[in-house]
Amino acid sequence: MRIKTVEAWWIKIPIEASRQHRSDFGRLTTFDSAILRIETDDGIVGWGEGKNAAGSAGTYGTLVHMLNHEVGPKLIGRDPADISTIWEMLYNGVRHETAARSGHAMPEIARRGLSVAAISAVDIALWDILGKSLGVPVWKLLGGRKADRLPAYASGGWESAERIGDQLRSYIAAGGFKSVKMRVGAMDRAPHVSASRVRAARKAVGPNVDLMVDAHGTYTVADAKRFIQMVADCDLAWFEEPVIADDKPGMAEVRAAGNVPIAAGESEATRFAFRDLAMLRAADIFQPDPAFCGGITEAMRISSLASAFNLRFAPHLWAGAPCFFSGLHVCAASPASFIIEYSLGANPMIHDLVEDAVSVKDGMIEIPDRPGLGFTINQRVLETHAQRQ
Repeated sequence: MRIKTVEAWWIKIPIEASRQHRSDFGRLTTFDSAILRIETDDGIVGWGEGKNAAGSAGTYGTLVHMLNHEVGPKLIGRDPADISTIWEMLYNGVRHETAARSGHAMPEIARRGLSVAAISAVDIALWDILGKSLGVPVWKLLGGRKADRLPAYASGGWESAERIGDQLRSYIAAGGFKSVKMRVGAMDRAPHVSASRVRAARKAVGPNVDLMVDAHGTYTVADAKRFIQMVADCDLAWFEEPVIADDKPGMAEVRAAGNVPIAAGESEATRFAFRDLAMLRAADIFQPDPAFCGGITEAMRISSLASAFNLRFAPHLWAGAPCFFSGLHVCAASPASFIIEYSLGANPMIHDLVEDAVSVKDGMIEIPDRPGLGFTINQRVLETHAQRQ
């Protein structure tokens, strides 16, 4: 079995006006991502996804061009089952043979950002191919699944203090969720505004629902500490991305200032960044995004780090179908995982891009048991919204 073709597209799916929301990156009118298709010479197709922007916003022309014209040609003729070898080859670049012989990484200078986003897309697609070629779901290749269903949390929460309760209660009603997450931070302009929204949310959902908050890294250290003190009596399950990911010491300072667990990692790439989070005692919960951190291969390595440091693992899955399904398989196999992110904002990249129904019932989501990642791409939607670079 050899790789025959590699093709990527910038998929840009409009979000209907009634379901659009405004966050710290403005009003989202489309859901965007880089979707990758790899086909082998015996006709097996694997699907991957790479991300380079916050949430579902941003442009993907450069990443898609990189996948089609720089990364793709390096894969033609290779055995798609050589997943780790291909990962290291792409990461170490021109020194990959020397790195392999020496037993340690010698990465290219451009070892973060678009480079790892491209590796992520390839890696996800290769795991999909391997599972399909062997007739087993990816979680079986990762060591097995610990349950056929896992808890999920409803991810959304942008409304004002007057309306946030109704919004979160609608999430709970929609899927029987026992956990909900809302956005705070720069979108509110001041910490006390976010705090008032959080207090309203806690009052509305009651004491028996886990409530998380996500600042998207938009607070300063000082404002994050102010906020965490203002909501000290709200029993938050976690405070996500309180400050910019590049300020890990600052994040550790925020963590030390309160008793709320800190969750972080959607903006981090590779196990090396998560090692630093662990060593600095900056986070309690690791949240790598499989479409940005380095794919399934790297997400599992990060999960092992979480387990080794007695931390927990809850990947960032506000994404398209390849990334989301990857997260399901990784969480099923990870001893450190405990909950799945499920978008309650408009997400056509999951619900329209695939033919499969993806839903939560009684606060639980099923782990796919079909070969590979376990979804079927909707070709009509793909062709309608694909922009090849």
